[in-house]
Amino acid sequence: QVQVAESGGGLVQAGGSLRLACVASGEDIYISEMGWYRQAPGKEREMVATITATGTINQAESVKDRFTISNDNAKNTLYLQMSRLKPEDTAVYYCKVRCLEPVGESDTQYTNYWGQGTQVTVSS
Repeated sequence: QVQVAESGGGLVQAGGSLRLACVASGEDIYISEMGWYRQAPGKEREMVATITATGTINQAESVKDRFTISNDNAKNTLYLQMSRLKPEDTAVYYCKVRCLEPVGESDTQYTNYWGQGTQVTVSS
């Protein structure tokens, strides 16, 4: 079982910055990918940015020049540096951890684990 915990949300004025962090914990976990997703009121959850264990990054167009995703593989920690925040960035931000887990004696499967989310509110 993997536990995922986000931190760093809060209230900030438009144009400001925030840094989110996500820590995954558990025994003998192999993380293949970590990512940030967000869900605004009345909207679907959307991908913000993801990073694989080998460093491949995927980001939403709406945040590409404002948000930076990074990770520390040794600490199973993920970060999201958010700059030039806009009111439309207001949402609950969730961390997703994709793990490769053994199944039986010879099979493996990918399992996604989600954190509880952290609120980011950007005032105009």
